[in-house]
Amino acid sequence: MCLAIPARVAELLDGDQARIELGGVHKVISIALVDEVAVGDYLIVHVGFAIGKLDPTEAEQTLALFAQMAQLDPANPVPYQ
Repeated sequence: MCLAIPARVAELLDGDQARIELGGVHKVISIALVDEVAVGDYLIVHVGFAIGKLDPTEAEQTLALFAQMAQLDPANPVPYQ
């Protein structure tokens, strides 16, 4: 199953790349497919590529839902909290 997840842009980097933050995890991704990305934006990220922007309220609701799902199965924690 493939899953695209919202992540917050922590830093813009050279070469159409950005450092994102998701539940304390930082990762460098490509932002070449999305226009006008700024620090603090929420992006939908799939396999290392941003594929769209997300409304901040919608992103926070989605991340909260992931956190609730992680609490349902403590044996398999999900780093979205």
